[in-house]
Amino acid sequence: MTLFFQRHRIVVLHVAFWCFYFSFFFYQISLSRRGEEVNLLEAFYNTVSHVSYVALAAYLNYAIALPRFMRHKNWGRYLLEFAIPFALLTFLYVYAKRFQIDGCTHKVEFFYSQKFIVLTLVGTLFIVIFVAMFKFLEDWFELEAKRKEIENEKLNAELRFLKAQINPHFLFNTLNNLYALAFAQSPNTTEVIAKLSQMMRYMIYDSNHAKVPLRKEIEYMENYISLEQLRLNNEIPIEFKVDGNPDTVKIVPLILITFLENAFKHGVSNNAPDAWIRLHLVLTGTDILYTVENSKLAKANPEPPGIGLQNVRRRLELSYPGQYELDILDDPDAYAIRLKINHLN
Repeated sequence: MTLFFQRHRIVVLHVAFWCFYFSFFFYQISLSRRGEEVNLLEAFYNTVSHVSYVALAAYLNYAIALPRFMRHKNWGRYLLEFAIPFALLTFLYVYAKRFQIDGCTHKVEFFYSQKFIVLTLVGTLFIVIFVAMFKFLEDWFELEAKRKEIENEKLNAELRFLKAQINPHFLFNTLNNLYALAFAQSPNTTEVIAKLSQMMRYMIYDSNHAKVPLRKEIEYMENYISLEQLRLNNEIPIEFKVDGNPDTVKIVPLILITFLENAFKHGVSNNAPDAWIRLHLVLTGTDILYTVENSKLAKANPEPPGIGLQNVRRRLELSYPGQYELDILDDPDAYAIRLKINHLN
């Protein structure tokens, strides 16, 4: 229902206004003859004729004169194009009203007076101007919709750019690992190639969707962990726990992997016997709680932060605005991130 009103809000606004105006005018006519018995059928016919005349005048301006003016921007031409049809329409309405009231016999003098004509013109022009405001409101809605569309296109382009930065970063690291295994003639080389192929298929095809099943993202992370364990000869303890059912949850692709990559990059090496990584994914009815903890390597020249963390922060802002919390804990001997995402929106 909400979507219907958003798509047809101008039409709904017009219908609501004319329903209100019809009811108001009918009520006014019903009260105009105090002390006399009200003829509701006559009041209804009078209301129908009056509202029809006013609506014709209003939409003569709204649908014809005003759009033409907005193209040529000539006030004299606009007044001429509207004034002549409006004057003719008013003349016909006044004559029809007199015929409807007393058959043009001058029994009800008010409808033959200048006051009636002036009140008719002023009241109708007021409604014409009021309805014309709907045109400017409609144009504003269209401009706002186009602005949001352009903004969304820019955000989507930025998201695609950020995602494209992730793929070469991962590929560079994995190819280095594959080269090392091939150079050492490791029997695990074919397994690495198979897992890499599976992961590349996910990155190229599945990750092009706005959201993917969390199960696929987890499988991607498990393959990544397997590749790293092969490189490290399974000497580093890596714990990955998932609590909840990932088959019922969808997530923006390649969001979680960056934190795992950073854990291996900054917390694990072949000659660090005390290195470790722990991942914990908890799924609730509305939230994804993701924790990554890793040991810290003592480095003489610490590396500056890479583009991975900056990218994932920006992607979170674009994909889950106001729907995520990211906390980073940087202790002397350990590093941890805690990410909470509301996955229902």
